[in-house]
Amino acid sequence: MKPLAAYLPILDWGRGYTRAMATDDLIAAVIVTIMLIPQSLAYALLAGLPPEIGLYASILPLVAYAVFGTSRALAVGPVAVVSLMTASAVGEIAAQGTADYLTAAVVLAFLSGVMLIAMGLFRLGFLANFLSHPVISGFITASGLLIAASQLKHILGIPVSGATLVDIVGGLAAGIGDTNMATLAVGVPATLFLFLVRSRVKPLLVTAGLGPRMADILVKAGPVAAVALTTLAASWFDLGARGVHLVGHIPSGLPSPHMPILDPDLWAALAVPALLISVIGFVESVSVAQTLAAKRRQRIQPDQELIGLGTANIASAVSGGYPVTGGFARSVVNFDAGARTPAAGAFTAVGIALATMFLTPLIADLPQATLAATIIVAVLSLVDLKALARVWAYSKSDFAAMAGTILVTLGFGVEPGVVTGVAVSLALYLHRNARPHMAVVGIVPGTEHFRNINRHKVITGERVLSVRVDESLFFANSRYLEDRLLELVAERPAIAHVVLQATAVNEIDASALESLEEINRRLGDSGVAFHLSEIKGPVMDRLERTDFLQHLTGRVFLTQYEAFASLDPETAHIAEARSPRRATPASFWIGPQI
Repeated sequence: MKPLAAYLPILDWGRGYTRAMATDDLIAAVIVTIMLIPQSLAYALLAGLPPEIGLYASILPLVAYAVFGTSRALAVGPVAVVSLMTASAVGEIAAQGTADYLTAAVVLAFLSGVMLIAMGLFRLGFLANFLSHPVISGFITASGLLIAASQLKHILGIPVSGATLVDIVGGLAAGIGDTNMATLAVGVPATLFLFLVRSRVKPLLVTAGLGPRMADILVKAGPVAAVALTTLAASWFDLGARGVHLVGHIPSGLPSPHMPILDPDLWAALAVPALLISVIGFVESVSVAQTLAAKRRQRIQPDQELIGLGTANIASAVSGGYPVTGGFARSVVNFDAGARTPAAGAFTAVGIALATMFLTPLIADLPQATLAATIIVAVLSLVDLKALARVWAYSKSDFAAMAGTILVTLGFGVEPGVVTGVAVSLALYLHRNARPHMAVVGIVPGTEHFRNINRHKVITGERVLSVRVDESLFFANSRYLEDRLLELVAERPAIAHVVLQATAVNEIDASALESLEEINRRLGDSGVAFHLSEIKGPVMDRLERTDFLQHLTGRVFLTQYEAFASLDPETAHIAEARSPRRATPASFWIGPQI
């Protein structure tokens, strides 16, 4: 039975918590809090929720993750992609601005939390592997483009709806003539300011004599400066009266904890979106956590991370928030600011709670265009269109999965995009493995090594056919193995022995075992012995539990060289004595060097 600390990581790092660690965590918390306040407001609006919901989702979830999470630097809270997925899922059930919409968002967070905890308890973290990196990269790129496009309506001050890029662009084009110039005068400078702060200000500050750490803190405070300046401008010039949409009144104080509504129909409608959000959020979060942990030679526990993220989402639901996960940008900031333990997240939660209690009246005049600019600058850093060219050059099948995910996400929405990416990845995986690479191999003269006859100068005898299969054998490729082996034998009438080199075979399922039995029978009927070599221990253990080895017409050899030397000793002797640079008699085949 696992010790309690395995489920409560706080008991592990909490034992050695020192005052120096607390100081570092507090400094990091201050920096992340400054960054998280405008982000929380902006991402809540992106999710179609009131801005205070973003603050609520940035308090209790951080505390819950500090107790149950294993990453020392991961910062949990609202993120752009999950906010977009929330808007897409909840928008199918209720209209934005209604009580039902908020209720559905809370239920979505609760369902996601329950699913994540269940996956962690049953050690199902491996399921995230079904989302390949090209699919994740393509989905995030497409989501970034969708999010940036959707926020342009706030920069222009025009109403636009739609969940696809075609709908959004069409709406922007139709309404461009109704652009509110006052809103544009706020949104464009705010966007340019944030881009300049992100890309140019830090080198200038360092050149001016500030230390790198202080310069980085000032850069991260850029969104706060944009919020302050545009809020003051909106108040002084009464921009609300000029058609500029403002955040408006935000209730002060902390939310009252409550359990989500128990509505079976609503839960059933949100089950699939909750699962997709859980998987996407976990993949994004664990990728960031592993990257940051490796830099400090620490490690995380993926299954416990599922539990940590699950409790964070349940905490968000209980406090009236919506789904959360580990964010890339704020986690990197947390790491760079010197966070030593998850306590930094708990300290950040205290900062957000204080802001919710005392600072919300100050941002009533905050233009929504400023929050839109914050989102645009944040998400465009996630867009990586150059990855398409890199993946195309390396793997056409992975490119197909990535491009398909991008196109479907942009054209049909986020949920169809994720499903398409998973489906294409699985289909390509099965296609690749249904026709595994098989090579006829021969011995490299002067060695005991066997290589592909089409790539190396090797010697093969006339009586022994050595074939290497470079994949585990299972139902999808067993028939191909059978057909290909028998085809190779038919092409070589003098063959008396076939040796299947199983160096890369990690598993043989029941279908593949039946194919091996059929190969053994058909070769035996034609007077050819069937042998195996280099069978791995676990695979051999399973074969020994069957009667296959008892009916095998040949033998099982420890190495391919042992098989070759035993079945064709004359050729093996010549190959052993022959230098690779010396000529080989015509009676032995030499493959071309390719």
